[in-house]
Amino acid sequence: MPDDEINVQVMRGTLTDVQVTGAGRAVEGEIDGQSWTSTQRLAPDATYTVAVTADGPEGGSTTQKSTFTTHAPEVTATYGIVYDQQTVGVGMPVSIQFDSEVTDKKYRTAIEKAVSVKTTPQTEGSWGWLDNRQLMWRPKDFWAPGTTVSVDAPLTGFQTGEDKWVAEDRSGSMTIGREQMTRVDIDKHTMTVTRGGKQVKSFPVSSGKPGKDTETRSGMKVVIGKQREMTMDSATVGIDKGDPGYYKVDTNFNVRVTWTGEFVHSAPWSVGAQGSSNVSHGCVNVAPAGAEWFYDNSLPGDPVDFTGSEREFQPTEGIGVWQYSYDEWQEQSATA
Repeated sequence: MPDDEINVQVMRGTLTDVQVTGAGRAVEGEIDGQSWTSTQRLAPDATYTVAVTADGPEGGSTTQKSTFTTHAPEVTATYGIVYDQQTVGVGMPVSIQFDSEVTDKKYRTAIEKAVSVKTTPQTEGSWGWLDNRQLMWRPKDFWAPGTTVSVDAPLTGFQTGEDKWVAEDRSGSMTIGREQMTRVDIDKHTMTVTRGGKQVKSFPVSSGKPGKDTETRSGMKVVIGKQREMTMDSATVGIDKGDPGYYKVDTNFNVRVTWTGEFVHSAPWSVGAQGSSNVSHGCVNVAPAGAEWFYDNSLPGDPVDFTGSEREFQPTEGIGVWQYSYDEWQEQSATA
């Protein structure tokens, strides 16, 4: 199996060199003169060549080669490092996302122990599982602007489920940009943007109208991404054509803050309500000029703090690591 050790031994003579190669890399190991043991996992469904060199007890050196093939799993698991090589806001966690669920704690624990984060300057933080597919590392507090972050995920040969094995290593990095914080007061119909603690912009807004499916969620969200133009179709969140509340509308300057359909975007049709009442289907409506400014000045990972509604933002509805206290977040670790 990919996580089995390779052991090479000589009965007579001295082992001088062992080279194990396959899946595009050399396998690391430890040698003591009589034996060699691999210290690195193998890729699934890969052929390896073993070249063993030893000195005989009466002199002379010989090299012998052999090959073997590792187990071919039912599923080759894949994963990615999200926001790799991007400049992000102070609320963006390191995020490793798997293509399928990792539900078994022993697999989660092994993965978590294998991956690592390095930051400059040094920053306290913790790994935690936001859900069964997303392993994230968040700092104790928001990042300091200018922090550089690198992540190493040498996960070749790790198991994510029953007969599911990873076949590649990955690494990534991101840089923390300027500190920008946005506060949306749903009840007072305002959106305020600060940098370095100083207000730079304030906008009248209209948020989600009352209702269990339309009220904008309160909680600490972060910007997930941006799309200049898009068609918002309620069918993507389960409200189909013909259902009460169905909508399909073209929008501009869209800044996403949840996976459940909440954006900050331009809404010229609701300018009359902005600053005085909530009339949207859950998004934050802003006048075109203000929406364009916010779009142009937002980075993925910028914190957006929503207050003033009874509907609470759930961590898995977006990048919800800041819905936890730091102590609570540490409990999301598989090693806790």
